[in-house]
Amino acid sequence: MQGSIYVNNPDWAAVVDDHPLVAHGIADFLVTHCGFDRAQPVSAVAEFWPLLDSAAPPALAVVDFWLPDGVSLPLLAQIKQRRPALKVLAISADDDRAIAEKVAAAGADGFIHKQAAPNVFAEAVTAIMAGEAWFQGQPAAVLASMRELPVTAAELGLTPRQGQVLAMMLKGLPNKRIALNLSLSEHTVKEHVTGILERLGAKNRIEVITKLRGRSLEY
Repeated sequence: MQGSIYVNNPDWAAVVDDHPLVAHGIADFLVTHCGFDRAQPVSAVAEFWPLLDSAAPPALAVVDFWLPDGVSLPLLAQIKQRRPALKVLAISADDDRAIAEKVAAAGADGFIHKQAAPNVFAEAVTAIMAGEAWFQGQPAAVLASMRELPVTAAELGLTPRQGQVLAMMLKGLPNKRIALNLSLSEHTVKEHVTGILERLGAKNRIEVITKLRGRSLEY
């Protein structure tokens, strides 16, 4: 099917991220804060193609730069080739400035770091849906200029290990990378993530980031 056959449905979006918690968190945010009636999270590219080729494809696709098969640059290019009208926002937890340039060259309409504040993510989505480009650079300089109130893992009611996991969650890292960095099993990391969400009274990672906005985690 070619992109010119059907009109993109402006009421819904798709989120492609191999980490279910991240995908569902972004999908929920798109509905609650960005005006979409529905947002469909998928964790595999194979699940995305039927959505793209449906009679009423999504108006927006939020795509993680890193997927199980590698970088998503070929996917971004294919999306734009098959559905030129579909807006594409690439996301990543990496601080490499070249990523924004690479996804732009692949046809994406924007790029945002996973560590960006929720309101910035909403601004990016709004701009892209209005036909504007949004290519945010790495947020390190912005974050460094903000005065943040330090908070320890203990003050949040978390163990030191949970504090380490939370720090990586706030950087947007998936369980697989957290497990690798901390030399833990993915199952153990998942248990820590569940404990952190319960302790902070959050449903997903997006809510955790929102709750800790303006705080600098120390562990």
